[in-house]
Amino acid sequence: MAVVSIFDIFKIGIGPSSSHTVGPMKAARDFALSLAPHATKVNTVQVRLHGSLAWTGKGHATDSAVILGLMGSDPETIDPDSTDETLRRVHDAKQLTLPGIGAIGFDPATDIVFDTGTELPRHTNGMRFIARADTGIELANQTYYSLGGGFIARGDEPEASVQEGEPPYAYRKADILLQLAAANQFSIARLVFENEMTWRSEAEINARLDRIWSVMEACVLRGLNTEGVLPGRMSVLRRAAKLKRRLEARKEPSPMDAMEWVNAFAIAVNEENASGGRVVTSPTNGAAGTIPAVLMYYQRFVPSASAEGVRTFLLTAGAIGILYKLNASISGAEMGCQGEVGVACSMAAAGLAAALGGSNDCIEEAAEIGMEHNLGLTCDPVGGMVQIPCIERNAMGAVKAINAAMLASHGDGTHKVSLDQVIETMRQTGLDMKSIYKETSQGGLAVNVPEC
Repeated sequence: MAVVSIFDIFKIGIGPSSSHTVGPMKAARDFALSLAPHATKVNTVQVRLHGSLAWTGKGHATDSAVILGLMGSDPETIDPDSTDETLRRVHDAKQLTLPGIGAIGFDPATDIVFDTGTELPRHTNGMRFIARADTGIELANQTYYSLGGGFIARGDEPEASVQEGEPPYAYRKADILLQLAAANQFSIARLVFENEMTWRSEAEINARLDRIWSVMEACVLRGLNTEGVLPGRMSVLRRAAKLKRRLEARKEPSPMDAMEWVNAFAIAVNEENASGGRVVTSPTNGAAGTIPAVLMYYQRFVPSASAEGVRTFLLTAGAIGILYKLNASISGAEMGCQGEVGVACSMAAAGLAAALGGSNDCIEEAAEIGMEHNLGLTCDPVGGMVQIPCIERNAMGAVKAINAAMLASHGDGTHKVSLDQVIETMRQTGLDMKSIYKETSQGGLAVNVPEC
C-alpha cells in the first residue's frame, strides 16, 4: 500500500499552481542535482513541456518555476519576493547557474519548449529535461510527471513514498478508516495522529500542524491587506482588501456577515496564490483558499474554537485528502476542478465537522456531501491563468464546505451515498471528462470569455 502522510497533502509552496509551478520546480531541481556526475561537462540544458503543462504553462508560470528549480530553488524555502529579480537576470543574461556546476548558457525563449502537439503516456503534466556537453553529446535525459498537489514521479518509476515504514492503522478506503477508528475507539484525527507518529514525534507533528496553520493564516491576512492588480494580461483587480474594508465599515451586524467574511478569506488566499505568494497546497494551489477560509470561519465565528480544534481540523481534512490521492487524483489536469476545489471542499467539510465535535460517521457524511455537489466541476482557466474562475471558485467551495458540515451535523451519520462511492464517481467522471475541460484552456469559460 502506498504510504501518504498528511504532510504530503499539506505542503508549503508558492503560487500559482501546485501541478504547474510547484511540481515542475521540484522536478527541475531534482534533474539539476542529478547532473553532479557530469559537473565538468554540462554545457546546455533543454526543457520540453507537454500536455497541460504546454497548453497552460505560461499562464501558470511553469517556465519560471523550471528556471528557479534548475537553479536549485525549493518551493517550500524559496523567497517569493526575490523571484522576479532572479528571473529578470536569467532572461537578460541568457544564462543560469546550476547547483554544484556553475553558469551555463540558457535562453528561456528557446531552451524551454511548449510542445502542445505531444502528450507523454503516463500523465498529461509531462516534462522532459536534456543536458548536453559542448560537443552536443547527450549527458542526461529524464522525463518527469507532475501528478497534482506538488507530487512528482520520474519516467515510469512508481511515485516515490516520502515516508518510510508502514503506519499501524493503514487504510486506503473510507470504510476501512471508519472500521479501524471504531475498533480502536479513536476519532479520525486521533487515528491519523497515531499513524503520523510512525515517522515523527508528537512534538514535531504538533509543530508541523501549527506551522501549516500559521502559513495559511498569514496568507489570508496578507491577501486581506494587499491592493492592486494581479499579474498577467487580464489585469484582474484584487478584491479581498476592498471586501474587508466594507465589512469592517458596517455599523450594524448582518445575518450574512459570516458568509461574506468566508468569501473574503478565500479570495484573499487565492489572490496571493495568483501573485506567486506563499501558500499551502490544500490539496493543491488552485484550491488553496478553501480550507484556510473555513478554518478562519471556525476561529472567528465558533465560540468554542481552540488551537486543538485547528489541529483536529487539519488531521481530519488530511485523512480525507489521502483517500482522494490514493483512489482518484487531486490533479485538475486529470480530474477537472472537481479534483481540486471539489476535494478541498470535501476535506474542509470533514475538518469542520470534526472540529465541531462530530462523530466519525458525521465527518464521513460531511466529506461525502462536500464532493457530491462538486461532481463534474471543470477546470477551464481563462487565459490559462489561476484567476478566473479559480479565485471565486474557492469562495464557493468554502461556503459549500460549511453547509456540508452543517447538513451532516443534523443527521445521525447514516446516509445513502458513501464517501468511497462518491470518490469512485469522481474518478470515473474525471476519466469521462473531455481534455478540453481539464486545465488545457481549450474549452468552457476559457474559450467563451475574451481575455481583456
